[in-house]
Amino acid sequence: MNLDFSFLDAGVVTGFILKGLIFSMQLTLVAMVGGIVLGTLLALMRLSGKKWLVIPAAFYVNTLRSIPLVMVILWFFLLIPLLIGRPMGAELSAIITFTVFEAAYYSEIMRAGIQSVPKGQVNAGYAVGMSYAQTMQLVVLPQAFRNMLPVLMTQTIILFQDTSLVYAIGAYDLLKGLEIAGKNFNRPVEAYLVAALVYFVICFSLSMAVRQLQNKIAIIR
Repeated sequence: MNLDFSFLDAGVVTGFILKGLIFSMQLTLVAMVGGIVLGTLLALMRLSGKKWLVIPAAFYVNTLRSIPLVMVILWFFLLIPLLIGRPMGAELSAIITFTVFEAAYYSEIMRAGIQSVPKGQVNAGYAVGMSYAQTMQLVVLPQAFRNMLPVLMTQTIILFQDTSLVYAIGAYDLLKGLEIAGKNFNRPVEAYLVAALVYFVICFSLSMAVRQLQNKIAIIR
């Protein structure tokens, strides 16, 4: 097999690869921020000790963690337009799906981070007159985020890799852009090889950054 990468000129890079990469990055960042916020709320619900909060949060987390992501993507893409009565678009559907889905995983990470904070610090917060919300906001959550930051970033790398699954609903991500370029220039094999290389370079670089961050946090401790 003769591989030919000559089709990768400036027009292909900016018109196909960069366009798809931008959406993949946007999807990752929005889903990460939204997932962490929603996941933190779910973690607090599960740790509240109140059944009317624990049960729905546990059901949410366990259900989504038990379903393949590609199925959730298809469900949201196909079912939500039926519920709201109008099409939503592949990109918006992907953003909502990933935020909702990743929240289940970020929730478990944050729950572990909150539980890693010594209970003595929580009791100290109550002793100086802080409420539950103030103790969580000012004492527990800052330490939980610091403790779990490397794990949160690792989950975000996995999230970036999973963004390639929006290909199933036709969203224009990095993989979709390279696939279209490969078809237009009749070089599908080369296009998929380039896609694999781009994903590897980005994810490997982020993994190295996470490792350095983990070493710094270990020193602080």
